[in-house]
Amino acid sequence: MKSAVITGITGQDGAYLAKLLLDKGYKVYGLIARRATATTWRLGWLGIESEIELVSGDLTDVSSLIRLIRMAKPVEVYNLGAQSFVGASWQQPILTAQTTGLGVLHVLEAIRQTDPSIHFYQASSSEMFGQIREPVQCETTPFYPRSPYGVAKLFGHWMTVNYRESFDLFACSGILFNHESPLRGLEFVTRKVSDAVARIKLGMQNELRLGNIDAKRDWGFAGDYVKAMWLMLQQEQPDDYVVATGCTTTVREMCRIAFSYVGLNYEDYVVIDPLLYRPAEVEVLLGNPAKAERILGWKAAVDVRRLIEMMVEADLKRVTAEKQLKAETTAYQPEPFYKA
Repeated sequence: MKSAVITGITGQDGAYLAKLLLDKGYKVYGLIARRATATTWRLGWLGIESEIELVSGDLTDVSSLIRLIRMAKPVEVYNLGAQSFVGASWQQPILTAQTTGLGVLHVLEAIRQTDPSIHFYQASSSEMFGQIREPVQCETTPFYPRSPYGVAKLFGHWMTVNYRESFDLFACSGILFNHESPLRGLEFVTRKVSDAVARIKLGMQNELRLGNIDAKRDWGFAGDYVKAMWLMLQQEQPDDYVVATGCTTTVREMCRIAFSYVGLNYEDYVVIDPLLYRPAEVEVLLGNPAKAERILGWKAAVDVRRLIEMMVEADLKRVTAEKQLKAETTAYQPEPFYKA
C-alpha cells in the first residue's frame, strides 16, 4: 500500500485531499500541531477521521518532519500547511513568514535528507501575482505579491523550483486560485457570506459587514482542486501549474447569488465597513488553467454559482441545528440542588 503525508491536513484542502487519497487506496499520515482546541472537525465532517494516522509535529520544527517521513515512508508529500489567511498576515507577518515561507524549506530539506525519491507538492497561491502584470495570469506571469502572505508563498514557491533544479527532486507547485467549500473557515469572505446569509434568513443576524466588495476573484471548488494536486505528482516530469476556473466574479456578485438563493436582496443587508479594507488590496485575480487542462487533463467541474449555493445550503443546515440546540438548552430547566 502506498503512503502519503499531508501537512495542513486539518484545513479545507487537507481534508478533501485526504479523502481523495484514501479513496485511491493510500495510507494517509497527517502532520498536526498540538492545539488547545479541537481542529479535526473537517475530517469528521467527511467521515474519515478514524482512517488517518495523525502525527504531532510542526512546520517550524524540521526534526519533527524528518521523524514523520522516516516513520511513514511516503511516496508523496503534500505541503498544505501554512498561516493561510491573507488578512491576518499583516498582523502576524513574522509567524506567516516562518510557517508559510520557511516551513516549505523545512519540508524540502527533510525530504532531501531522508528520501529524495519522494514526490513533493507545494501549495503555491495566486496571491503571489498580487498587483497583476497581465490581465490573465498563467505560469509565466511575473509575480508582484501585495501582502506578507503573498511574499511568504513566493519564497516557498521559488524554494520548490530551486530544490527541483539543484537537487533533482520531484517537486511541483500548484499555483491555486481561490478555492472554497463548506469546509472553508469563517474568516474567509466566501464562508463569511454564506454563514451570514443563513443567519439572516433564520433571524439570527441583521447585517453583513464587508470591505471591498468590488474585488474580483477566480473562485472554484476545493474538492475539484485537490484532484489537480494528485495529478501533478503522477506525471513523468515535475512542473508548476496554474489551477483555476478561468472565470472571475466580484464579491458583490457573490453576495447577490448567495442572498437570492434564499429569496433575499443583498443590498438590504450588506454594510460596507472601511475598517475591513486591506492595507494593500489585490483588485483582480483571473487564472489561465490551459496548461493543467492540456497536460494533466484537469478541468474545474463546479462553477461559482453552484459553489456558492452549496456553501449556503451547508450553512443553513449548520445554523438551523445550532438554533435548535440553543432553543433546547434554553428550554431545559434543571432541578435545583436542594429544595427549601
